[in-house]
Amino acid sequence: MKKFFKKVFSRMNFVIIAILLQLVISLILPYAIGYYYPHLFGNLFLPLNMIFSICGLILVIRIINSDIPIEGQLVWSIILIFLPFFGIVIYFMFVRRRPPNRHKKLYKKVTEESVKYSIKKPNEEENLEQALGAYYGQFEYIYRSTGLKTYNNTDVKYLRLGETFCAELIKELQQAQEYIFMEYFIIEEGKLWNSILQILKQKVQQGVEVRVMYDDLGTINKLPSNYQKRLNEAGIKCVRFNAFLPIMSATHNNRDHRKMTVIDGKVGFISGLNLADEYANLISPYGHWKDTGIKLTGDAVKNMVIMFLQLYDVQNQKMEEFSKYFNTKPNKTANKGYVCPYGDGPKYFYSEYVAINVYLNLINQAQKYVWITTPYLIIDNKLTNALANASMRGVDVRIITPHTPDKKIIFGITRSSYRVLQKAGVKIYEYSKGFIHSKQVLCDDDLGILGTINFDYRSLLHHYECGALMYKTDCLKDMKQDFEHLFNISIDMKDFKQSPITRLFCAIVKLFTPML
Repeated sequence: MKKFFKKVFSRMNFVIIAILLQLVISLILPYAIGYYYPHLFGNLFLPLNMIFSICGLILVIRIINSDIPIEGQLVWSIILIFLPFFGIVIYFMFVRRRPPNRHKKLYKKVTEESVKYSIKKPNEEENLEQALGAYYGQFEYIYRSTGLKTYNNTDVKYLRLGETFCAELIKELQQAQEYIFMEYFIIEEGKLWNSILQILKQKVQQGVEVRVMYDDLGTINKLPSNYQKRLNEAGIKCVRFNAFLPIMSATHNNRDHRKMTVIDGKVGFISGLNLADEYANLISPYGHWKDTGIKLTGDAVKNMVIMFLQLYDVQNQKMEEFSKYFNTKPNKTANKGYVCPYGDGPKYFYSEYVAINVYLNLINQAQKYVWITTPYLIIDNKLTNALANASMRGVDVRIITPHTPDKKIIFGITRSSYRVLQKAGVKIYEYSKGFIHSKQVLCDDDLGILGTINFDYRSLLHHYECGALMYKTDCLKDMKQDFEHLFNISIDMKDFKQSPITRLFCAIVKLFTPML
């Protein structure tokens, strides 16, 4: 009974009810006034309806000339033309995103601070162009859009299971001497997080600076509302990213979906794993949880330091000198490849949709194969066409998605994407052992991407994300072996057919996915 009341009166439910009430009131109020006060409605609200219609048309023009995917433009235009009042309310709730006033001033300062440490040294660009050859443009795009450089003096270790990743993470946390930065979408109390938290508290006692940033919406049903305060009282500098309030706001759509750790500026971890027991298979609500990550040791960790401090400082409302957290000691590695950790986020922070463009650049340049794992496959026409075109020109395109759903509606929409891709020759597999949550791409043995970026609208357009683009790093061989193992144990979906009713339902739901 106690658990029942805790769920019913949870913070998440309170927030949902508060937002729904605001939405209902804003939509029903005009009709209620028209029913009870027809004279007032006729004199006041009917003229307002004309104003709303004009405003709706103005917004349609604005949307058509924006960089919103064409699928989203179509739906928004229909709603704003035929239901202008409703459309305007929803538009300002989900589309018109502006950072909070308290953040605006710091965005520019943070960007300027970051640029100082990303200026290429003499001959560096020429050396990179020679080393990367035809793939130089892939990395140059990231540099020009994010200011994050590419490094070669970095070891990259592929961690093929959540259990392996967490063991490696805990080992490195125990060896931290100067600082620990942790940024995660979800943190949940349990065996994994409790063991990590114990280490963090010990490190604080040893004089190590520890910072933790978690997404407030991602943890809203996972952690108590005062958890940030509890961590700060323990000496851990904690920030709740984009605190979720029961007020309609488009900024609530922009969540921190990153999962990364930086230790002493020397070691960095990027993965698909949140810090909760299911990701390490300590519990199994969806069968075996397949996730992957990488451990970076060397110069490229500098990018991760910059990415973390960018968001942390804006959220914490305090600008600081980034350079004191860079590792200045020389790194000697045997790795001959190149790696570029990079970030992505909403257009008011990043000037480009970096994540989708990095994927498109890789797919469009592929010559032999493109292999992908993603938990969700809800993509726009640009990605669909890129994957289809690659397959049609003879590239071996394969995608692995889960066979066990974590969200049934999303699972159905993911499956509804198979048909178009399979017609073009794309091979679709479903992970037979449970849920695959890893987000990675491997191309032609030469290029690989691993990070937090799903093949869906939320990751590609709305969330703050992170990943690493790798060229001929040693870990790509391990990634390829893992892919080959996954193909052997996964289900080939070539004979899969969705029922007409399910296809119709998914088609209707997919109309609105670009809006969310």
